[in-house]
Amino acid sequence: MRVMVIVRASKSSEAGELPDTELLTAMGDYCEELAKAGVMLAGEGLQPSSKGARVRFSGADRTVIDGPFAETKELIAGFWIWKVGSMEEAISWARRCPNPMPGESDLEIRPIVEADDLGEAFTPELREQEAATRARALGLTSPTFQEAPELLLAGLAESYDAETRARIPRQWERLATRLGEIPGRVGDDSFGACWNAAPGCTFDYLAGVAVSSAEGLPEGFRALKVDARRYAVFAHPGHVSGLPGTIDAIWSRWAPECGLRLSADSPCLERYSNAFDPASGTGGIEVWVPLEA
Repeated sequence: MRVMVIVRASKSSEAGELPDTELLTAMGDYCEELAKAGVMLAGEGLQPSSKGARVRFSGADRTVIDGPFAETKELIAGFWIWKVGSMEEAISWARRCPNPMPGESDLEIRPIVEADDLGEAFTPELREQEAATRARALGLTSPTFQEAPELLLAGLAESYDAETRARIPRQWERLATRLGEIPGRVGDDSFGACWNAAPGCTFDYLAGVAVSSAEGLPEGFRALKVDARRYAVFAHPGHVSGLPGTIDAIWSRWAPECGLRLSADSPCLERYSNAFDPASGTGGIEVWVPLEA
């Protein structure tokens, strides 16, 4: 679960008094602990309300109100976004926080609304719209959502981890010299398929093409059946060498909070259409993220 941890304002923070070196050091050490534990997703301090503004809504009318605002106890001086296993864990971390203000101060912990909290009103179409918005906010291309038929892929397969995955381009080079040996090829696209992913970034990877049958494959080749399903499809606009960075951003930053149910049992696909230029390493590259039915 994600929570927002709100630092309540005080008279000193509203007066614009800045923390001293001792508090800055303590807060820096605390945030470093949060980051190392994988808890902290974001965190910032805020300027006093005298530098802010409010927009008040009344029907179709909008009124801008400049700060400062009088209700000090209702104001915010800063915040964190944490990823925790429970409210109890969030409270435990909050209790370890250095006192952020001179004298008494409060931290307020509020769970963030997740997609599943919204019930049936948050339709599959709205989930996908929200997921696309999150992707753009992370600097990814906006995904499209597509139904894909069953695929039978044939090619060369290897196992990798975080260190050895840099050798995947060599796997593609080996495949390129043997494409003519593959019987029953379907279409012009090529596919990379990643499956059996496990903690520690170990995974199996197949570089291959779609085929009509697994019969008669050359020695050293294997077939992989990919079930028909819906995918979130991300275009990779840059050089193929940057593809691992795009994939990492999708799975480590977008996938955990996208609000969609992703399939852990289906291969994640890379698709290289006939617009891909092997000489320049650009064009026609997509990442297909499998969704639960």
